[in-house]
Amino acid sequence: MAFKYVNMADITRDRSAARRNGSSREGAEEAEGAPPPAGLITHVELLFFAYRDFTGDPDAVLAQYGFGRAHHRVLHFVHRNPGLRVANLLEILKITKQSLARVLKQLIGDGFVAQRAGAEDRRERLLYATLKGSRLAERLMALQISRVAAALKAAGPEAEAATKRFLLAMIADDDRAQVEALVRIAEHEARTSEEDRS
Repeated sequence: MAFKYVNMADITRDRSAARRNGSSREGAEEAEGAPPPAGLITHVELLFFAYRDFTGDPDAVLAQYGFGRAHHRVLHFVHRNPGLRVANLLEILKITKQSLARVLKQLIGDGFVAQRAGAEDRRERLLYATLKGSRLAERLMALQISRVAAALKAAGPEAEAATKRFLLAMIADDDRAQVEALVRIAEHEARTSEEDRS
């Protein structure tokens, strides 16, 4: 089996090395109690590989601009939520102000994102994707939508609803309602935008 993005040197089945590092299965069982069901371990590993390929598709495009996944996430949410406040973006991404400032500086400096003062509060910073930024965001999204659509089709007719429930359930309880609201708002604005174009 060929792996596109995994450094195979990082994958080890050497039990003696695991024991030397204090991470043997026996040690984990003592620390955590009974071992987890093998099916759940499989799900965890599948999520690693699914995430690798889901993010890997846009990585090559991002690299052409000198961008990474942090730039992708910022651009995605700014594009999907025009006028997004910097404070709200920090809540969505759960990163430090310094990390966001570094990424935003590059996206703004390279003309992918524009920052404007709020109409009511001039200290408020609102973010908008520029035309250039929107084109890149849509190009990256198309790659990921294509992968998701193919996976849902292969998984069968019940997969879409079940996958959505599963992914929502993976989100922390405290954040779930906010995420659902954000996704609904973005979906509504996308539909409105499509209707306006047609």
